[in-house]
Amino acid sequence: MAGAPARYLVFFQYFGTRYSGVMETKSDQALVGVQNYLEKAAEQLKPSAPIKFHISSRTDSGVHALANAAHLDIQRAPGRAPFTGPQLLQGLNHHLKPEPIRTYIYRLLLGCAHRSQIPVFEQDLCWAPPGGPLPIPAMRAAAQLLLGTHDFSTFRSPHAEAAAQNPVRTLQLLQLQPGHGLLGQHPLHRGLEFWEVKVKSKSFLYRQVRRMVGALVAVGQGRLAPGRLQELLELREPRALPPHATAPPQGLFLHSVEYSHTDLAPPSAPAEEELCGLSRKEFIT
Repeated sequence: MAGAPARYLVFFQYFGTRYSGVMETKSDQALVGVQNYLEKAAEQLKPSAPIKFHISSRTDSGVHALANAAHLDIQRAPGRAPFTGPQLLQGLNHHLKPEPIRTYIYRLLLGCAHRSQIPVFEQDLCWAPPGGPLPIPAMRAAAQLLLGTHDFSTFRSPHAEAAAQNPVRTLQLLQLQPGHGLLGQHPLHRGLEFWEVKVKSKSFLYRQVRRMVGALVAVGQGRLAPGRLQELLELREPRALPPHATAPPQGLFLHSVEYSHTDLAPPSAPAEEELCGLSRKEFIT
C-alpha cells in the first residue's frame, strides 16, 4: 500500500523573456509558462501520480524572477522512500538543463538545367533544383517569415507518428549564404552556383528542415507565393504543404551541436540511480 505523498517547498528563478509567464499554459502555444517546464522535468522523476507545482506568485510574460516559490506533492511507488531535499534538487536541475543548439546546412546547386550537369564529386551531396538560377533575395525575404517561435505543424512530416510531437519550435537562424564545392572550384562547370541554407534551433520536427528548404525553393521558382507561405505556416496542417515542396535528403548535413561549458562539466556522484547526472542550480534552489 502506498504511503502519503511527501510535500516540498521549492524556490526557483528564471529569465522571463522566453516564457508566457510563470503559470501553466496550453502546450501548443508559441510561448509556454515556466510551470510547463517545471512539471515536465518533474515527470522524469518517475512519480506514481502526476506532480503539480502550486506557484505562489504569478508573473506575466517577459517578467523575470529571482526567487519565486511553489509547493508540490510527490507520490512515489510503494517501497520507495521519499526524496530528500538534495535528491529532489539534483533531479529537477538535471532535467532542467538547457538543450544544445543544433545547426544544419542544406547545400543547393543552382544553375543546372539537367542533372547531368552536377559535378561528379557532388553527386548525392547537394540538391540541384531544375530550372536554372533562383532569385536569392525573394527566398531570403520568405525565410524571414519562418524565423522566431511558431507552431511549425505545416512543416513537419504528415505521418501519424510525428503528430505526437509538440509542434512549437524556435528558429534562431534561417539564412541563405553563398557556398562552395566540396572539392573547391569546378572549372568544367562554370555558371553553377553553390548556396547553403543554414538553420539553427534547439530542436526540430521530423523533416522540418527539408520541408522548409523545399518551400523556399518553391518560392524562388515561382511555384509558391511568399504570402501563401505565410498562410501555410498559420494553417498548421502538414498536408497543406504541396508534395513537391520537400527537399530531398542528400543535400542535408548536420553542421554542429553546441553545448554550454556547464553542460560539459563532469557529473556529480548520483544520490540514487534514477537521479544520476549533473546538478545545476539554474532554476531550483
